[in-house]
Parts: sequence; C-alpha cells; structure tokens
Amino acid sequence: MTDSILPALWDIFVFPFQHLLIINCILSIVIIFFQRKNPSAVWTWLLILYFIPVVGFIFYLLIGGDMHKSRMFHTKELEDRIYEAIRSQEASIRTKALQEASPNLKKYSDLIYYNLESAGAVLTDNNRLRIFTDGNDKFNALLQDMRNARAFIHIQYYIIKNDVLFQRIRDVLLEKAKAGVEIRILCDGMGGRFVSRKCWREMHACGIRTAVFFPPLLGPLNLRINYRNHRKIVVIDGNIGYVGGFNIGKEYIGLDDAFGYWRDTHLRIEGAAVSNLHVRFALDWNYAARENLLDAEERYFTMAEEKRGSSQIQIVSSGPDSNLQNVRNNYLRLIHKAEKSIYIQTPYFIPDEAIYHALIVAAYSGVEVNIMIPCKPDHPFVYWATYSYIGDLVAAGAKCYTYDNGFLHAKGLIVDDEVLCYGTANMDIRSFKLNFEVNAVVYDEKEAEKMVEAFHKDLAVCTCITRELYASRPLIVRFKEQISRLLSPLL
Repeated sequence: MTDSILPALWDIFVFPFQHLLIINCILSIVIIFFQRKNPSAVWTWLLILYFIPVVGFIFYLLIGGDMHKSRMFHTKELEDRIYEAIRSQEASIRTKALQEASPNLKKYSDLIYYNLESAGAVLTDNNRLRIFTDGNDKFNALLQDMRNARAFIHIQYYIIKNDVLFQRIRDVLLEKAKAGVEIRILCDGMGGRFVSRKCWREMHACGIRTAVFFPPLLGPLNLRINYRNHRKIVVIDGNIGYVGGFNIGKEYIGLDDAFGYWRDTHLRIEGAAVSNLHVRFALDWNYAARENLLDAEERYFTMAEEKRGSSQIQIVSSGPDSNLQNVRNNYLRLIHKAEKSIYIQTPYFIPDEAIYHALIVAAYSGVEVNIMIPCKPDHPFVYWATYSYIGDLVAAGAKCYTYDNGFLHAKGLIVDDEVLCYGTANMDIRSFKLNFEVNAVVYDEKEAEKMVEAFHKDLAVCTCITRELYASRPLIVRFKEQISRLLSPLL
C-alpha cells in the first residue's frame, strides 16, 4: 500500500515543475488579459515568473491575484450608499452658498465637491479636534472616554495584540459591559491573529461582541496579504470618535525595544463628523458580522446639534471595494493645490506615478516640500524602495528627513498651513489600492498650524538627507534600493 502511495504523491509534487512553462504561459495570459493591473505591475510579475518560476507562482497566488475581488466585496459595495445630506450639500457648493458661509473654503471647494461625489463625504463644520502624537497620551484619553461611555463603544483596529495595552483596554471594556454598555470590537483577519480564540470567547461570555474582517481560511495562518482592513476607528456614544495610526500593542506606547519610541498621529473628534466616521465603522461591521447597524440609525447615528468646535471635516475612505482611489486622490489634489508648503509624514513612501511626479513638479515650482520617514525599517524591501524615491525628491530640491528617535508611523500631509489630511493611509500603492483605509480631511488653519509645529518639533531628532549624504550611501544600499524599487509595484 505504502509503495503505491509514495510514487503517486511524488508525481503530484513534481507535476508543477514538469509543466512550469505551460503554467507560466497560462498565468501570464491571465495577468495580461483578465486582470486590469497597472502596466508596471504586469511587467514586474512577468519578470518574477520568468526568473523564479516556482516561487514566483506561489508568490502571485498569495498577494497578486484579484480575480475574485469584485465578488468578495460585492455585498459591501451595495451597502455603501450616499445619503440625502449629500444632495443638499452639492446644491450648496454649486450655488456658491458654501463659499459665502465659509470664505476660507473657497480654495478647496473643488476638493470638497470631489469627496462628496466620489466618497459620500459630507462636510461638517461644528467639530472639535484634539491631536495626539504620543501613544500613552492617546490611549490614556481613550481609556478615560471609554470609562465615561453610557450607551455603546465601537472599536475597530487593524492590529490587536493580547499584551499589556490590550489588557488595560479589556479591563475597562469588561467593566462597562457589566454596566450594560454595548461593546463591539472589529479587527482584521491578519492583524488580529495575535489574540487567541480563548480570549475572544471569554469576552463573548461577558457580552462583548466581536467580528473579524476577511478572516483566514486556515486558522491562524493567513496567506492573503491583500485586501486588509487597515482602518483604526473608535466611536463612543456617537459623539466622540478616534481615527489615526495607532494600533493596539505595546510597541505603540513605546514598550518594544526593537522600535523604541513610537511617533504616530491620532485624531480625537467631537461633533458631527463622528457620525460620518461611525457610518464607516458600521459598514465594515455589517460586512464582517452580518449585523446591520444601519437599521438602528436613530440610536447610533444621531448627530449632536450643539456646537462642539469650528473645525470643518470630511471623513474620506477607500479600499478595494471603491470605484476610485479616494484617499490617494485626496493626497494628489492637495499636492496640486499647494502654493507655499507641503509637509508629509509616512512610514512607507512608495508613491504611484501621479503622486511622484506631482511632488517633483511642486519641488521644482518653488513649493517647500518636506518629507519625513523612519530611520529604521520594519519591512526591509518597503524601506529601501522608500529610500530610493526619497533620493529622487532630494535631487529635485525637496527637504527630506529620517526620524531618528525611534519609529515614525504617522500618516498624512499638511498643505499651506491651511488643511491637513491624516488617518490610516500610508503614502504607498498598497494603501492607495489594496487596503481599506480612512482619513480625516480637516479644513482648519489653527489645527493645520499645530500639525506643522509638531513636524518642526520632530526635526530636532531627525537627520536631513542632503544630496551629499544620499550620494555617499554604500554600494550594498544602492543594490537594495534598485531591487526594492523594481518590486515597488507589488509592495
């Protein structure tokens, strides 16, 4: 029996190797004719299949294929509809009424209109904003807001790790659940793999509802790198919202020696924009948990009428289910509109051609372009690709810096000290096309100036990448850059 099984298994194993040419030809046809990929990505995949056929084929199955994307997220796309408020705001923009009410928005009226039409992002004007750049400050404020919750706490993070930070959060959540507060936790199928099923079961037993977005098919082993839900959203009682770059893990409060101090940016919002942020959570929850929170609209999405502040905010989201790359297009339009300055912070800088050339043109046009990236990689290929693009910007006259005081994870940009766009999206192709992201676009000069001040404060612990410094990099670094740049359409 064994003698007959082993040869059969061996035949199955060697079959792909014996038919590599046919398999590669079929896959090449699929990539070229059946998937609408960027030409640079197509050529990159074809080269990988040619030079490393076996590994390349497996690699493509893991991160390259998107033939079922529309089917996977079809239900989610059907839910994502535009509400009545959008129609009235369209009329307001067309008749210039919005500009007359808020003259400072005149410069950005076309961007506001684009966000309204493409992403259903209603502009709200009665918001109060608090900016966090330190993880301990952010989570201390979040814990206090959760302790004060009366009706519900809705939490969504890309990464949740069952460590000291999550224990602090869980203790508060268990206490609030006993007091009758509704609690829902949504995490990504890859980022949530650090929490055991036992831990989730214990929370379920206490009345806390949980859901996993795009869960793995093979238990803790998640082979799908694409289509990750990278959003970080917390909504408390419908009037307090959080969005930004911090996940839940001890490294985000500076307790991981591998990263050191963690520099990130997170926004705490009070006001009408919270309802828009909450709709984004609800749509993701509906898809993952098959529970329609939108049916309870009056309970969860009642906008506060009282004046909380003066910040004007649009909540913009995008992902594989979007027809347009809304967050990316926001970045692009803001770069085009810059007249004086652009400040960018991002851990990964792998722009597509449009973003790349827009920044090059801005730098050559006399706009002060400032870009800050980490000094250390958490994903080596991504980091060296980032460094190669930074070299091009330095050559064009941009001011580029590496953050040396730990790890920089902040994601966003500020234009002309007037508007800021911060949230979960990196300045890279993966965030633009493959991940689910959400950013807050804030039209408020005072808050934009605060963010610029934080950028300048960071410069005290940064190294400026001068042309001379970049030109003096070792040969091994140049080699890493070239290989990583070649793979950049896939990163």
